Amino acid sequence: MFKSLLNWKVLVNLLVAIGIFIGLVWLTFRWLEYHTNHGQEIPVPNVINKSVHDAVKILEDAGLDYEVDSAAYNPKYRPLQVLKVYPSPGSRVKDGRAIQLMVNPKSWAPVAVPDVINKYSGLAFQRLEQVGLKVNDTIYEPSIQKDAVLRILFKGNSIKPGTKIPRFSVIDVVVGSGPMRNISIPNVVGLTVKDAKALITRNLFEVGLVDFEDGGSDDSDIVYYQDPAAGDSRDQGMQIDLWASKKTPAELRGKIEILNSTYRMKIDTTLPPIRYEEVPNFQDAPVIEATPPPVSSPKKEVPKTDPVKSNVSSGSSKPTTSTDKPKPAASATPTSDKPKAKKMIIN
Repeated sequence: MFKSLLNWKVLVNLLVAIGIFIGLVWLTFRWLEYHTNHGQEIPVPNVINKSVHDAVKILEDAGLDYEVDSAAYNPKYRPLQVLKVYPSPGSRVKDGRAIQLMVNPKSWAPVAVPDVINKYSGLAFQRLEQVGLKVNDTIYEPSIQKDAVLRILFKGNSIKPGTKIPRFSVIDVVVGSGPMRNISIPNVVGLTVKDAKALITRNLFEVGLVDFEDGGSDDSDIVYYQDPAAGDSRDQGMQIDLWASKKTPAELRGKIEILNSTYRMKIDTTLPPIRYEEVPNFQDAPVIEATPPPVSSPKKEVPKTDPVKSNVSSGSSKPTTSTDKPKPAASATPTSDKPKAKKMIIN
């Protein structure tokens, strides 16, 4: 067997096989060096604080690729300014290596506008500030929804809830100031139901009952009656009822008269006005019961007797006795009384 290995033919084949293997290995490494640029490295250029457009152009000229990533917005730096580079500037990389650029975005990250429509303005402002939006002007507009948010304006345009705008954007809010008073009601008789509804809405009223004469719902029917009547004054948001039909007003004269008798009642102003007097309310006053006066017992009648007159003399008086004779009755002509003598005491 050893002798067979020393055969010159075997040795030749073995040497040929080794040469072919070495040649394949050399060719493989040469191919790798050619495609991977082995030994050729490029320094990473310094593009920090440059704009992303200038940084991209510099990297392309150097034969390097790039990847752009945005960080959180920082108002201290310019929009689209390169903040970081990876690998760091000065590092040597192969040709075609992707360089990562951290760029400051144009503005804050967008936020969705919260749904605060028809909400109380005080709570709505708090909700808007919580998501990072700033309320600039508060515009008051007549509306039956007093102190409620009607619309949100961004750069003068109305936006819907859910719309994404940059954080810390300045917005305007339209708030209801309450209904307007004593607005003249427009005349919609003769218009189609569609046009009548639009006119009522433009005049800050609401469409109430719409009665179609044929029982349908065709907005092309003509309005032949309305309540309240045109020219009356009502507050904003009041409803206006409509009666519509495809017939002419002449054919609906009977119905119009019935509606007039119902909704246009005339008041007789020739009667004198009724005067109302205020009646005091005694329900709350304390009740005082009157005490009846004491009842006195009737006195018994006593027969009157003529008093006995006594004769008085100038000196002393003496009692009358039964033996004295009665004096005759005094005459009808009065007699003058004699003056009494006065007593004088002389010391």
